[in-house]
Amino acid sequence: MEINMTKILVVDDEVAISTLLQYNLEQNGFEVTTAGDGSSAYQLAKSEQFDAILLDLMLPNVDGMTVLKQIRQDKITTPVILVTAKGDEFDRVFGLELGADDYITKPFSPREVIARLKAVLRRSQIPTVESEETVITIQDLNINDGKKIVTKAGQSVALTPREYDLLLYFAQRLGRVIDRETILTAVWGYEYTGESRMVDMHISNLREKIETNPKSPEILKTVRGFGYTMIS
Repeated sequence: MEINMTKILVVDDEVAISTLLQYNLEQNGFEVTTAGDGSSAYQLAKSEQFDAILLDLMLPNVDGMTVLKQIRQDKITTPVILVTAKGDEFDRVFGLELGADDYITKPFSPREVIARLKAVLRRSQIPTVESEETVITIQDLNINDGKKIVTKAGQSVALTPREYDLLLYFAQRLGRVIDRETILTAVWGYEYTGESRMVDMHISNLREKIETNPKSPEILKTVRGFGYTMIS
């Protein structure tokens, strides 16, 4: 019987890091493909189906940020975890704006990488069991949670797994004002101390896709000093 293993694309030009990640991921049951530059990574992301991508930013040829931008422009919604240098806040924030699902800073432990990877995968994997369809309608937005499909005014909306989880989380709590720390714990799966910017970036990205005018949102509103709320 063939077993479908979870496929991870590891992109890093440092052979020692790439080898370390590949070894530890394979020891934890993942199938790993590696790429040492941005061009190869982009071609692999386009031509093969991966469950997640670990993407270093500092790459030869084409940098990681450009790779991320290209795959999101191509509507590839595979979860992406950025690997950044410690203290590079600008890169982290910009990466989240471009559609990264998470980031991890060097130096890191393989255990931390695997924990974050599993958290991202838990959110992105769609149950194969057909259940009774649950459709939530909010203004001109329809969320079909059975099929994981979102439409706005009848048009399909391409969301990353993290954006979908964020949307569903608010849709199931209409009218409630929710603070950033609560959102982080619920949607990201574990504590992200002091990482409230991550919520803001993902909500900004989500608004670009679900709001008629993202600069004046009518669905997902900011409650200054408290957090966010979704209005029906």
